[in-house]
Amino acid sequence: MPTFALIGYPLTHSFSQRYFTDKFAAMGLSDTHRYLNFEVADVAEFAQRRAAHPDLLGCNVTIPHKQAILPLLDEVDSVARRIGAVNTIRISEGRTTGFNTDYLGFRDDLLAQLRAQGRSTELRGTSALVLGTGGAALAVREALLDLGMNSQWVSRRGGADRITYAAIDQTVLNRHQVIINTTPLGMHPDTQAAPPLPYHLLGSGHFCYDLIYNPAETRFLQLARQRGAGAANGLGMLHLQAEASWKIWNPE
Repeated sequence: MPTFALIGYPLTHSFSQRYFTDKFAAMGLSDTHRYLNFEVADVAEFAQRRAAHPDLLGCNVTIPHKQAILPLLDEVDSVARRIGAVNTIRISEGRTTGFNTDYLGFRDDLLAQLRAQGRSTELRGTSALVLGTGGAALAVREALLDLGMNSQWVSRRGGADRITYAAIDQTVLNRHQVIINTTPLGMHPDTQAAPPLPYHLLGSGHFCYDLIYNPAETRFLQLARQRGAGAANGLGMLHLQAEASWKIWNPE
């Protein structure tokens, strides 16, 4: 039976298995296709799961393995290599190839959400704060480059290419009207957590996007909306990147 799977740890927050199970049902493939969860804390276990499922044709990769999976793959396409993270794996003729559909999903959904909320989609020359520096943040940064935007990473520990949360003040927020959370802060089950931002300094000119979609409205988005900022979660991104993954697994 053609098998697909999600690799990550933990996976209690993820809707991927539900999404593909529903997709298979809609396509009349429920009896012939399946989507499994490979909840593995150590990415090296990927090889064992592959061996146990010889009918495995593709995988999605989620936190915390999007970067660690790269050296375990036979090939990585040029976009994923440039980003430095993989969220989709195609298995064909015994070889694994890594791709990144996160950046496409985020880019297209960001534009769709801005459009739906009556905001400008002309983003060239504007700037965004990217909260977090993991694999998802790498994909987001690539998408922002595609849109002609500047970006500033934010992390708990500063560095040459990032600032700390403590450095975010009114001046920084005036320069960065888009704020994207790529961290797991606020994800189910720890739904009361939120990035430590000065939310009282946000206003109607800001737009906050959270890659988290479970819960549908994180504390980050709640606090942003309370200040009049635009807000959107990552469910649309999930759907778009999942469809892009399906096309990679089933090339015409």
